[in-house]
Amino acid sequence: MNLRSIDLNLLVVLDALLTERHVTRAATKVCLSQPAMSSALKRLRYLLQDELLIRTSHGMEATPRALELIEPVRQILLQAERLLESASTFDPLHSTMKFRLRMSDVLEYLLLPHLFKILEKEAPNIRLDITHIPPIETVLSLENDHIDLAISMDLSHSSTIKSKELFNDRMVCVMSKSHKLSNQNLTLQSFLEQEHLKVSMSPIDGRYVDTALSKLGKIRKVSVNTPHWMVVPQLLRHSSMISVMSEHLAIKAGRGLIYKDLPFESDKFSWSMYWHRRNDATPAQNWLREKILEASKNIDSEPN
Repeated sequence: MNLRSIDLNLLVVLDALLTERHVTRAATKVCLSQPAMSSALKRLRYLLQDELLIRTSHGMEATPRALELIEPVRQILLQAERLLESASTFDPLHSTMKFRLRMSDVLEYLLLPHLFKILEKEAPNIRLDITHIPPIETVLSLENDHIDLAISMDLSHSSTIKSKELFNDRMVCVMSKSHKLSNQNLTLQSFLEQEHLKVSMSPIDGRYVDTALSKLGKIRKVSVNTPHWMVVPQLLRHSSMISVMSEHLAIKAGRGLIYKDLPFESDKFSWSMYWHRRNDATPAQNWLREKILEASKNIDSEPN
């Protein structure tokens, strides 16, 4: 296939059609008339030798070939968008670029309010697509260019991934102010006697608690295991369970709760941002990393 003979704007049209699965809505999305969109669909069917969208009693349905094309087409358009933005001076005030970020709900809660205040002022049309995936998938997604930036801790990665520390943190034991241990010193024995609320998305999520306890030959009693950090404060307020969480989260979301030092040695850690070195000198991504770093300096304050 000779690319010189093909109108690459058809990729934009194809993305709209695969997203909307409706000719008129797709036409509106890319500012084309309905006849022009129908004509473009006809050309795409000829080029790709596939019907792409088939009319049914329930509306237009994508063919298996069309479903295969959704993600590759989206990636091509994102890469083209970044290429054209980076080829000129990046102007955050007028840019409509979309950044794909990985962060947990903890980091969304701590960082995003401050980042949004910055974006509203300096880059009101910037878009963020945020996902939460396990650490191993995070590194792979950076390498495969499925995400632009990740914020996490202690990611194991190759030299193709670069990182920048944002802020330090540690794990603390959190409980309701009405808990029977709230006015007592927390000992290892009393810690182990309690019912625990544990958060984990992957096997390594217990490294700062369960791994440390295993070195002592101890195991905690886990009553509830959840993948979501932000439910923990609310559950602790209404139960006799205890949990272990980020000190920054305990400070920020700790209404009605208290926290105590863990009764065993647990390493401190740093939250960091990670990106692929292919984006190291990209103006737009340099700008975003600077803004995230700026936002991280105010995580324990309320956004103004």
